[in-house]
Amino acid sequence: MSTTEAPQQTLLTRPKRADARRNYEKVLAAAREAFAEGGESTSLEQIAHRAGVGIGTLYRHFPTRQALVEALYVGEVEEVCHSAEELSEADPWEALNHWFDRLIDYIATKRVLAHELLNNLHADAPVFGECRTALFTAGEPLLRRAQTAGVVRSDVTISQVIQIVIGIAKTPSSDPAQVEHLVRVALDGLRIQPHG
Repeated sequence: MSTTEAPQQTLLTRPKRADARRNYEKVLAAAREAFAEGGESTSLEQIAHRAGVGIGTLYRHFPTRQALVEALYVGEVEEVCHSAEELSEADPWEALNHWFDRLIDYIATKRVLAHELLNNLHADAPVFGECRTALFTAGEPLLRRAQTAGVVRSDVTISQVIQIVIGIAKTPSSDPAQVEHLVRVALDGLRIQPHG
């Protein structure tokens, strides 16, 4: 996905028929929940059962475990990107903060998926580059709008801010509230404070 493509562009190719698309989405939703609960030990049979479909239906959409994990990973990125579009009219500072909240949620889900993907793909695989580009493309307008509004320092890029947020969000911690607090501190450091 290039930076010049329309924001509605998707990274995933979904089935065209309505019933097939419903089953596809049910499998992805079930896989998201199952991986969040069971991690890498989650079987495809468990996912099919949770989705309420037969294992054959799952394999029709996702011929391998790798294909399912990759689709789930890319789907999570698409959701983060679409959330940026939904915030385009909000207060510039609030929009940027809400988008980074969504990014933090994505990072939590991504850990299990990325680990499983890296078992079969190199870190420089195209899927990772495409997802990174999509995130930068989605977040850039929000950052630029906040900079234009004079509420965020002008000497940072979206890639730098995402790198900061991801670095903090990946910090091992048993307390998600602590991670969120650290991200808030970092984001507050981007904010231009009025001089009084």
